Amino acid sequence: MNAASPTAFPADHGLVRAGVVLAVIILLGLGLAYALAGAALGRLAFPEAAGGSPVVRDGHVVGSALLAQPFADPRYFSPRPSAAGYDPMAAAGSNQARTNPDLRRRLAEATAAVAAREGVAAAEVPPELVTQSGSGLDPHISPAAARIQMARVAAARGLDPAIVARLLAERTEAPQFGLLGQPRINVLQLNLALDALPARIPAGSAPPPRSGAQ
Repeated sequence: MNAASPTAFPADHGLVRAGVVLAVIILLGLGLAYALAGAALGRLAFPEAAGGSPVVRDGHVVGSALLAQPFADPRYFSPRPSAAGYDPMAAAGSNQARTNPDLRRRLAEATAAVAAREGVAAAEVPPELVTQSGSGLDPHISPAAARIQMARVAAARGLDPAIVARLLAERTEAPQFGLLGQPRINVLQLNLALDALPARIPAGSAPPPRSGAQ
């Protein structure tokens, strides 16, 4: 009695070839062509947003409307603090729980510093000026956070506070579609609008240094 021979399977070279071709088509079509088409369509339909929403002054890009940057000069409004050091490549929050003693200590120190800087009581400091956003790059502050800085900025620039208050009102953005979010002010664009105003530094005083202003 002859031993049973192993079952012979037909060659599957055609199936392998078809699988490889399909994989290449998917890789090139969805991984490359789709991405290129989406990027091209975005630049055509939304050129400013697709380019990172750059803010241009005197022909030079000075920042992005989507990213916060630090302003140390007293003539400028300050944004929210950043756990990432305002670095877009390190966008992150502090990831500290509300019960973390280090967080509580940092908030207390930041509140005291902001109160001293703005000449107000610690209880008047808006929480957003001492807390970090989830990304650490929030470009906006609330009108309340801007108003508490108004006296300092007006004094440093030698401007009538009413002029700065009017500028704040003009730069306040309404909630998106009238429903989403809260009224807000873009700090970079506000500071650029301040620079566009005629400077009126009180006689006998030197202009504050611009170190830290972006």
